[in-house]
Amino acid sequence: MATRRALILASLAAPLPLRAQTSFPTRPIRVVVPFAASGGADVFIRMLQDQLSEALGQPLVIENRPGGGATIGTDFVAKSAPDGHTLVVISSAQATNETLMPNRPYVLMRDFVPVAMLVRSNYILVTTPGLPVRSTAELIAYAKANPGKLDYASSGPGTPYHFAGAVFAHRAGIDVQHVPFRQASDGRNAVVAGQVHFMFDGIATMLPLMRAERVRALATTGPDPSPILPDVPRLSDTLPGLAMGGYVGVLAPAATPRPVVERLNEAFNRLLRLPATAEAFRRIGSEVAPDSIEGFDAFLRADIVARREDVRIAGMLPD
Repeated sequence: MATRRALILASLAAPLPLRAQTSFPTRPIRVVVPFAASGGADVFIRMLQDQLSEALGQPLVIENRPGGGATIGTDFVAKSAPDGHTLVVISSAQATNETLMPNRPYVLMRDFVPVAMLVRSNYILVTTPGLPVRSTAELIAYAKANPGKLDYASSGPGTPYHFAGAVFAHRAGIDVQHVPFRQASDGRNAVVAGQVHFMFDGIATMLPLMRAERVRALATTGPDPSPILPDVPRLSDTLPGLAMGGYVGVLAPAATPRPVVERLNEAFNRLLRLPATAEAFRRIGSEVAPDSIEGFDAFLRADIVARREDVRIAGMLPD
């Protein structure tokens, strides 16, 4: 992972200076990743780390604070000084928590302000090579012939990959068992070892295992074929209309001054719009998604509503 990340970073173009709009930043910027190291969100922000540090004139210090279904690190930033020097990386996990965890210590759209959307990415459905299926249709047929006997892995209850599996099972009409792990890498290892039958995961993190033929790719989950995996069918080819995916973005504490948020948004967007940046992310199965502050805000509010339906399908609506 470290070697690949170094190669990707080396391929990016030279940093672009930002016009001086405010005195911000005046010290290193801490970016909290409330997920385990080497997961998708962690990889994405680290790919941008060096150039953002140069563009902003201060180091970006990335700190992993996983736990509590992403609530521990997110709450830490919610309680941090609202001056732009402490940010949090988010994904659909935090949007899902708005429904799944009604007693969490923060409210996403009350206690944070959107800073920047970074990337959107689709998932991939993979199976352990020992399972006698080679397509999504064959997996569904096998599961129907063996009700309750297939398992799917995830990085824990209520995580995006859990809901991807639950929504897939609901749409396919199959009876399969969810096996949660502490983190996605544990689930991947279980699928490779044949201890669990299948899994939805990020393309970026599953690619090395696919290329080594340690898992079998059945489908990508985007509305269009994956540019990096054009020969892998879409999930919607078998289950029409079914598309799933994730995203990664950055938030700041709610009272952060608007000029500071604008400067950060500009810094992220300038870097994301570089062709070399787009190509680097595309090589690992993701698409850059620069957006305005208001556009990202509207996206998050809509996603919170959409994720509530995922929670309902998974049978996890809190009382």
